[in-house]
Amino acid sequence: MNIIHYGKDAAPFDSKTAITVGTFDGVHFGHKGIIKRMLTVARENNERTVVMTFDPHPQIVLAKPGRQPLRLLTSIDERCDLLHEAGVDTVIVIPFTKEFSALPADVFIRSVIVESIGVQHFFIGHDHSFGKDRGGNEELLQQLGNELGFLVERIPPLVCDGIIVNSTKIREAVNEGKVDEARSMLGRPYSVRGVVQHGAGRGRTLGIPTANVKPLEPYKLLPANGIYVASSVINGQAVVGMASVGVRPMFTDDVEPTLEVNYLDIEVDLYGKELDVEFHARLRDEINYATVEELLTQIEVDKQQTRMYQQIIIERSTS
Repeated sequence: MNIIHYGKDAAPFDSKTAITVGTFDGVHFGHKGIIKRMLTVARENNERTVVMTFDPHPQIVLAKPGRQPLRLLTSIDERCDLLHEAGVDTVIVIPFTKEFSALPADVFIRSVIVESIGVQHFFIGHDHSFGKDRGGNEELLQQLGNELGFLVERIPPLVCDGIIVNSTKIREAVNEGKVDEARSMLGRPYSVRGVVQHGAGRGRTLGIPTANVKPLEPYKLLPANGIYVASSVINGQAVVGMASVGVRPMFTDDVEPTLEVNYLDIEVDLYGKELDVEFHARLRDEINYATVEELLTQIEVDKQQTRMYQQIIIERSTS
């Protein structure tokens, strides 16, 4: 798959292009419905497939002062990896700025998509719009398609358990620690990509060494504070463990949550390694225990519960 950073890399023109435009945060089941249909039409018409996305996320760039910043389901690198897995030929990353946001949608479609990239089929989600004042909607696309000679197809929403799947719904589920609900809408476990950093070494002193995973994406959404069954691929093998998201109230006065993982049945130096931590189930809330002994007793319970998931997770990873 080709990744083109618009404005830096050359974007080859090809009039025989099937394209869709959006942020695609999460690359969830709804997004995959659009991509699947695009791939089908492209194969039938011998077209290349292009996903045009934006980085940073428009809501981060355009956030009003004083508002909490949007937390992302996927970094741009994670998005590109997932789009590659979905079978897309080319991802074009548009650097999103306030100046770019002022570009009228019709100008964007004419100058960037039609003249610079090329388009024969344009696919749009059921409620998606883009460009200044969100003017890039289905109505405008149909009008420009008739004028400029490309076809527009609207993809209906995907419904899961009676809920229309979208990034906002998934963020809500992750933010509430409902990683099972997030999985049903994503089609895979929710994950956080990060690098293992040195911590205080407290876990090792207590006999429960943890990998302190710092997310690579500063706006990455962490699940609600608590203890989770998690896994990562380490040295080519799926390894299951207990992930703690929280502020470690027994030991620190931290406000910002951190991610630590105690991997089972493995002793390997992980410092400096990049890991994807997948969340499979929530075990409990983060609790400020009165004594270390109470904490260690609870961790043993957590470990036994985690082992109940272990074989299922390993089998899934190899299927």
